[in-house]
Amino acid sequence: MWLQHDGCPAHYTRRVRDALNELYLNKWIGRGGLVSWPPRSPDLNPLDFFLWGALKKAVYQEVSATPENMKQRIIAACARISSETIRHARDAAIN
Repeated sequence: MWLQHDGCPAHYTRRVRDALNELYLNKWIGRGGLVSWPPRSPDLNPLDFFLWGALKKAVYQEVSATPENMKQRIIAACARISSETIRHARDAAIN
């Protein structure tokens, strides 16, 4: 499994990069890794063009009463995304 690092400056410290190298055995993509991905890159990936919008649409259908309610909505929305939907988003990004 590979991790795509977001490149946020706070996530670029030596300690974070060392932990990523240890946990992902140098199999992570991002600033400072073996496979470079610049911070705030304009390149789109399935998270950018599919996931965040789909989650926002599902989570904000109604006004949330509490932070705990919002957390539960996010967890439920993530759980409803099927493997087939993820596969379709990935394939659309490749094509």
